[in-house]
Formats: sequence, C-alpha cells, structure tokens
Amino acid sequence: MNLNQIQNIYFIGIGGIGMSALARYFMNIGKNVAGYDKTQTHLTGELIALGMDIHFEDNLNLIDKKYLDKSNTLVIITPAVPKEHSEWNYFLSEGFEVKKRAEVLGLITKDTFCFAVAGTHGKTTTSSILGHILFQSGVDVTSFLGGIVENYNSNVIGDGKTVTVVEADEFDRSFLHLHPNLACITSMDADHLDIYGDASAIEASFVEFSNKVTSNNLFIAKGLPLKGNTIGINEEATFSAQNIRIENGFYVFDVKTANEVIENVKFALPGHHNLSNALIAFAMSKSYGVSNENILAALASFKGVRRRFSFQTRTEKAVYIDDYAHHPTEINAVHQAVRELYPNKKIIAAFQPHLFSRTKDFVDGFAESLSKFDEVLLMEIYPARELPVEGVNSTWLLSKISNENKKLITKEELLQEFKNSDANVYVTIGAGDIGEMVSEIKKIIDEKA
Repeated sequence: MNLNQIQNIYFIGIGGIGMSALARYFMNIGKNVAGYDKTQTHLTGELIALGMDIHFEDNLNLIDKKYLDKSNTLVIITPAVPKEHSEWNYFLSEGFEVKKRAEVLGLITKDTFCFAVAGTHGKTTTSSILGHILFQSGVDVTSFLGGIVENYNSNVIGDGKTVTVVEADEFDRSFLHLHPNLACITSMDADHLDIYGDASAIEASFVEFSNKVTSNNLFIAKGLPLKGNTIGINEEATFSAQNIRIENGFYVFDVKTANEVIENVKFALPGHHNLSNALIAFAMSKSYGVSNENILAALASFKGVRRRFSFQTRTEKAVYIDDYAHHPTEINAVHQAVRELYPNKKIIAAFQPHLFSRTKDFVDGFAESLSKFDEVLLMEIYPARELPVEGVNSTWLLSKISNENKKLITKEELLQEFKNSDANVYVTIGAGDIGEMVSEIKKIIDEKA
C-alpha cells in the first residue's frame, strides 16, 4: 500500500494517545483527517482545535462523505475497538483499506531510518527524550509518542521525512510490524497476560522483536537475557551512569563508555528508572552520530512527559505529582523517586487500577507497592476495554494492602480526601480517567500551597 496515494485518513478510536499521534502526523503532511472516539477528552479537544472532524457517537451518518470514498481513504483502528462497532463493520464489509495503528507505523518506518523503543515500562519517556535529542540536534526526525511532551505540548516531535522514533508496543504483539534500524528494550516484565497467557510468551515476543536488529544495534537494560549494548546505573555496562548526585533539583552524573567518560551530564526527571531511560536515549543518539555536546544540551533542557512523574504543584508547603503508572514495577519506581526527593515528608497516594485482568494477575504486587506509601486512597478499577471479572475488584485489592492508612473511595470523594489531608506530598497514579481529574486536584493542592 502506498500512503502517498491516499488523501483521506479516518480513525476509529482517534482519541487514544498513540492514535492521536498518527492523526497529527497525517495532518502535518497534508492529509484530510477525521475520526470517531467514544469519549471526549482534553486530547480530542486539542485535535478538534487543529481542524480534525471528530464525533463521539458510533453513527455512519456523522462521517463526512469524502471518507466514504474507498478508493482514496485509509481507515485506521485501535485494538481497543469492540468487534460489534458499526462503523468498523461497515468499512470492512464495503472493502475499505482497514489497518491497525501498528501496521500503519510499520509502513511509515519501512521507508525511514527507524529508532524503535520497546519495554514494558519506560517506552514513552525514553522515546520522548530520544526524539527531543534528535530534534534539538537538527536531525530530520518525526517522533510518534505515547504521551504529551511538555517541551512541545504534543505527542509528535518534528515533521521529518527520513528518520522516525516510535514506541514499539508489546500489546497485541504490535511491535513485530516495525522495521527498526536501532532498537532498545528498557524492561521486560510480565504484563498483558490477557493477550500472552504467561511470562514466557511475552519474553519470546521480545526476543523476536530484538532479532529485527543486530546485537550491535540493540540497547538493553543491564540484566535482560539478550545480547546487545548494556545500560547500567552504578554498575559495569557498555554505557554506565556513575558518580550520581542531586544538585539544584537535577540529577548530575557521569557516563562511562568503553573509551571515554562524559562528565557532568544534567537531567531533571527524578527516579533511577528515568536515569536509565535517559541513558538509553543518550546511547542510541551517540550511536547514530549525535555529538556529546548536543546530547548534553538536550538532556538538560528536557522537561518531561505529561502524566509521567509530572509535577503539578511544587512549593515548600505542598507538592502534587501525577503519574500514569499502572503496573507494580512502575508504582515502585514512583515511590523510589518521591522518597528520594522528599525523605521526611508524609506522602499520600491515590491509585486507580487499570483493567480487571491486570489487577487479577498482579494483585499481590500492587498491594506490596502501594503499601509503601504513608497513606493510600484506592479507587474502583477502570475497565477500559474489559468486562468485569467476578471477585476482581478494589475491595479485594484493598484487603491485601498492609498499610493501616488505607481507604476505598469514589472519584468524588478523592477531592474531599485530598482537601482534608495533612500530607505534604500528594500523588495520583493510574492509566484510567483519573488523568482527567488532575486540573481539579491541582486547584485543591494549590490552595494548600
């Protein structure tokens, strides 16, 4: 399929973070873009403001006629769309070109020099840092990202035609559609067991992905059972971060490689997981040929990704941090970072679990990671694409949390609980619609500050 010959792009599920990045890209290169989503969000509002025609009811009559011309229209769907969706079934039955987002990314990356960032955690932050470094260094790049990068207020960086940065998503084995030239794997934990069944199956999928590049062109977190350039924090590795300290709110560290030591690298995002993400982006950029000077300048100016340890309020009296974490490993990373920054402060965390299947598969891990906070407010499970599972609910998870200061709450009660709390640091965690509450919560914390 030749994308150059298609003028109309129609998205089913356009409001998803990955889908909206593709929508922005196609609009940037002059295509007509429209779509459907079931929910109005900040993101769909931004797309409409750019000129995209979006509706929120599954109704063929709401689709502009030009997108019903199958000779000149590509339909892109997300795996989250239910099989009975009438618009999707219409396009299939009428013989339209219908592709998954991952397949379209595969088509785009096939004709570019592609950096592919894989891993169960850290994909969005790592690919955003990498995209920022390349763009700031003058590379002709487009980066497709799974989050809104604060420096650009967008989930797309650049409009280059020859180089791409993409998140290599393991969900639904999507990353196997990509054509990487350089690839990395940030982490390889069990997740998406509703798709894979068990941890060995997901590991096999990552191995298959890693075989798309030679070991010289693969960058991996130290300890993963793969061959490639290793990334380590305070340990021997191909690229190692050493002499780590905190100065004026920044991490400052040295990068040791096989033949040099690059001193006084500055990076603002907290947490050792983010140091590892920055180091992988450093290594991939350097391998591509970006100068040390350009990499250091870009790392120092990177402001972060919305909903990835995102500071909403940061004063002496009160701190509010919002994070997308939805796996026990990610919650542990949030806790490590917040404790390192605020070792003697009271920390209250509100968590909205994401998916019944994930909660069931990792309930003990969730309980252990949440118990580390001083106080825990637990919301009901956000179902996303799933139907309820008998016996799997937040009451069950709450019973396993060892922290004495714990409570099951509604979304409405969350605002009041934060208002009444005497905590110093407030954290919201989860990949569901808790992210839509951030601005309301920020107002409450700002009043305390």
